[in-house]
Amino acid sequence: MALIKNNVFFTSLLILVALFGVALGGTVHKVGDSEGWTMIGVDYEAWACSRTFQVGDSLVFNYNKDFHDVTEVTHNDFEMCDSSKPLMKYNTGSDSINLTKSGLQQFICGVPGHCMLGQKLQIHVVPASLGHIVAPVPGPVRSPSSSSSPSPTNAPQYNHQMTPSPLQNGGAMKSASWIGYISLLAMILAF
Repeated sequence: MALIKNNVFFTSLLILVALFGVALGGTVHKVGDSEGWTMIGVDYEAWACSRTFQVGDSLVFNYNKDFHDVTEVTHNDFEMCDSSKPLMKYNTGSDSINLTKSGLQQFICGVPGHCMLGQKLQIHVVPASLGHIVAPVPGPVRSPSSSSSPSPTNAPQYNHQMTPSPLQNGGAMKSASWIGYISLLAMILAF
């Protein structure tokens, strides 16, 4: 009975730590980095391609509110640079948008002509994960009819793919958070 209680406690604690990590471990992405949200000098497509966006992360748009806004739009309206039917509209000059669902999200500047000049951002948000896992990926599997002595053509092949570290994806905050969670988990396991 005590073993069952310990297993339930341990499982509950792991779930709590995982949920706590997802809630607090989100990365803050400053759109356009030091340039911010502007119509000149930033390639937002390249900026977005250099990052991984996960549920729990947030986007921060910094801009001059007298000249720009942030308008969340559908994919079709993004392609057409049409801000007449916004999903959401932000205009404070420093907007923080929490990424709460996976999938594509599109943002444009609703000021006429700005989107056409490149002030538009499309991101792909992936489900929250428990971190990057690095593991070998097995190659082709030999069939039972293969020769029993491996040769270069029928030896098992393994591709050692490495996922980018959180630091390479601009996720320094995630990395620091996970160190704390791993330490906590180690203490729990020692218990």
